[in-house]
Amino acid sequence: MRKIFPDYLIITLKGMAIGAADVVPGVSGGTIAFISGIYEELIKSINGVNFSLITTFKNEGIKATWRQLNGSFLVSLLIGVFISILSFAKLITHLLQEKPVLVWAFFFGLVIASIVIMWKEVSNWTLKNGIGLVIGAIVAYLITIMKPSTAMDSYFYLFISGFIAIIAMILPGISGAFILLLMGSYKTVIGLLNSLRENTFNWNWELLYPILLKIMTFAIGALLGIKIFSKVLNWMFTNHKNLTFSILIGFMIGSLNKLWPWKEVLESTSDSHGKIVPLVEKNINPIHFDGDPQIVLVGLLCILGIFLILMLEKLAKYKVA
Repeated sequence: MRKIFPDYLIITLKGMAIGAADVVPGVSGGTIAFISGIYEELIKSINGVNFSLITTFKNEGIKATWRQLNGSFLVSLLIGVFISILSFAKLITHLLQEKPVLVWAFFFGLVIASIVIMWKEVSNWTLKNGIGLVIGAIVAYLITIMKPSTAMDSYFYLFISGFIAIIAMILPGISGAFILLLMGSYKTVIGLLNSLRENTFNWNWELLYPILLKIMTFAIGALLGIKIFSKVLNWMFTNHKNLTFSILIGFMIGSLNKLWPWKEVLESTSDSHGKIVPLVEKNINPIHFDGDPQIVLVGLLCILGIFLILMLEKLAKYKVA
């Protein structure tokens, strides 16, 4: 049986790692969930949220309902995710503007190590699995070269953005944050989170009300999307596990195109504070990079990313009765 300390504390820390990944365009929180050893439990727990909980509550009470829901696991994880998103949203956007090469290098290392670890999960490589890998890689690559849309913040569009982005967020290799970027909602959502954090202690209801309303609209879309798609993933893991892993590995390989540290900006735009940010980029050889390529630092941060994933994998082997 899991205990609050240290078992659920570790789950909360894993949730913080997932949340930090989810705010970076190009990095998948699903990848971190998988490497940390909680991916399948997460999918099964989400899939278990259904109307049968009402029957259990009526017949057996709240304790049995909480156990069926796997509530302690989900709450511990969500606490970590929310803490991380609210804490890292501003930091990540700042680092992506000021130190993009180093940020991408770190996450490039994370994904490289994740591919190696996930590769070991495929017990039998067949032609079908190989085709699944190639298709996954092509799909992810095509997503990374799409041109992001301009910002949109209507309630309906935020709902649709939440619905689609959450599906990407729980898929290893597909970045939900990058999907938001493509849809033109990334700056809006990050801006709302930053505004919520900055205005929470002011309790200015005139400012907080529209912020909370838009965040709730996005969250409702996300909840609906993750509930529907968790059924698909649960079925895939139950009936076609090797093929599912092969496709996910392909997604991660294809996503490396987005994470290449050295880029040339082809088009740019301005954010809500008037700062110039890249809109369309292409990967280039570090020799041709306009500025200091920081090759040594890039290499060290890439190695650090690999090291952290290996440590996270060891943490995932921590078992409780």
